[in-house]
Amino acid sequence: MRRPVNTILITGCSSGIGYITAKGLRERGYRVFASARKLEDVARLKADGFEAVHLDLDDSTSLKAAVAQVLEWTGGSLDALFNNGAWGQIGAVEDLSRQVLRAQFETNLFGTLELTNLVLPIMRHQGHGRILFNSSVLGFVALPYRGAYTASKYALEAFADTLRLELHGTQIHPVLIEPGPILTKFRENAYRMFKQNIDAEHSPYHHVYQRMEQRLATEGPVVPFTLPPEAVLQKVIYALERPKPKARYYVTFPTYLFAFLKRTLPIRALDWVLRRV
Repeated sequence: MRRPVNTILITGCSSGIGYITAKGLRERGYRVFASARKLEDVARLKADGFEAVHLDLDDSTSLKAAVAQVLEWTGGSLDALFNNGAWGQIGAVEDLSRQVLRAQFETNLFGTLELTNLVLPIMRHQGHGRILFNSSVLGFVALPYRGAYTASKYALEAFADTLRLELHGTQIHPVLIEPGPILTKFRENAYRMFKQNIDAEHSPYHHVYQRMEQRLATEGPVVPFTLPPEAVLQKVIYALERPKPKARYYVTFPTYLFAFLKRTLPIRALDWVLRRV
């Protein structure tokens, strides 16, 4: 039987989940178009043998050029898109400026949706497609000091759910991947953006931030049940190869756990748990 997906464009392939997924799918026989925001990362991906393309989710011109390049390579078709590129802003809601919040949404939501809408007409024309959204356990539960990232992922899940309803009856399947703690450079990048955008010294949460910075600066896993990026790759394979993929694929134990707790606990009880994570 023909595999439903043979070609796939992946965002955020400079490292971590994006790179491991691109590598794993290529080894599985997919034709992978790996993208990255920085030109030096695109060059490195090309040196690794990928058909790599520059794609900056904050830049509409870059998105259109990347899709045009991929379509030139494929002759006008694309089976799947994995919306993986994102970053995380740490900081209390009280310390978030409008500018910082806008930047968080620009990448994690607006750019992702614009790219999806560029690809959808192609999939409609060919009569099939898979659109994967890399969300998070923070796409359905909130943690303190993660408000910007959580809000962007909640919004992403809302759009993915809406898109699934709107595409009912087509052979285009939107799917949410919900990882939880994965060993990547995400925490390192989040720490850098925290230092850049949050005035911790003058914040009422100054003492909280001191403890958080110690954790953010720690190398390796800092929470139990952290898995390598290959765990996400396996769920991506399910989403791409199952004839009728699930709407959501949980990856780590905390994601399964908090999905269960959100369904079963009263709000105050869940808040008590989340404050102690």
